[in-house]
Amino acid sequence: MHILVVEDQQDFARNIKRYLETESYSVDLAFDGETGLHQGLTEEYALVVLDLNLPRMDGLEVCRQLRQAGRSMPILMLTARAGHQNVVAGLDSGADDYLTKPFDLEELLARMRALLRRGGESRSPVIAVGEVDIDTNSHTVRRAGQVVSLAPREYALLEFLALNRGIAKTRLEIIELVWGEYDELMFSQTVDVHVAYLRRKLGKEIIVTVPGKGYMMGD
Repeated sequence: MHILVVEDQQDFARNIKRYLETESYSVDLAFDGETGLHQGLTEEYALVVLDLNLPRMDGLEVCRQLRQAGRSMPILMLTARAGHQNVVAGLDSGADDYLTKPFDLEELLARMRALLRRGGESRSPVIAVGEVDIDTNSHTVRRAGQVVSLAPREYALLEFLALNRGIAKTRLEIIELVWGEYDELMFSQTVDVHVAYLRRKLGKEIIVTVPGKGYMMGD
């Protein structure tokens, strides 16, 4: 699941990114409001974690402009400022929830999961592909009713392909959106290795190779 974190404290933002990646999320970072707004308008995100006090454009304005542009992803606003008026201003700008610094990363994750569940009330959190069921809330995968243990990156790759069923994805797209980074060695080896792991655990038919393109999960 693809998340955007807009936070000007770069070390703190990178800590959030590392933590969320251990929970199988793909995370992009922006360190100022203008960059965050641009990414939020041009990329597809399941959720945005947005700091209130940002350089170049504050979080309230970023939130307002995202909503005015019709972006409906949940927005979790972060701030060091306490007080009722700040909470009201954040929610009025279009934020879905509010978290005051300092906070525990486990609390951030719990808030995110609650927002993602709320945002997906109209659809089931379970993606069924043949005999494989993928629970995008609990990150539990079952094959023929039996739980299958996946490494975090294996799960992230599986969920990405499941959410894009019927669409062939190149290795480069997969690396950038699942791993969030790119280098030539990773491009040439890592995706193929992880696809092989998933096929071994879930069945060879779960992921289709598209010649000249990449990989796809069928409908």
